[in-house]
Amino acid sequence: MAADPLPERTGTILAEITDMLVSVVGDELLVVGEITGATTFNDDLALESIEFVALAELLQQRYGPSVDFLGLLAEKDIDQILAMTVGELAAHIDRVTVADQACAS
Repeated sequence: MAADPLPERTGTILAEITDMLVSVVGDELLVVGEITGATTFNDDLALESIEFVALAELLQQRYGPSVDFLGLLAEKDIDQILAMTVGELAAHIDRVTVADQACAS
């Protein structure tokens, strides 16, 4: 789980996702090491399906209904889901929230 450079806004979102993951999974998540953009939900974090649902709820509470994490997962095949990284989710949230702000302007 090597650190990788992310744009500042996406890095902020990554930190917020990390806090949500700790809230969902518990403090034991912190023993896996630093969560970076390259951290995978499956191999590195071993998230259970119920934890994905809980994370999806927290994401919608924080970022609004346009951040449809379960919908994003539904668009992927099983290999893409298994390989999905926290950075991919952060980038998705960044894109969706920027698009929402553009539409609101």
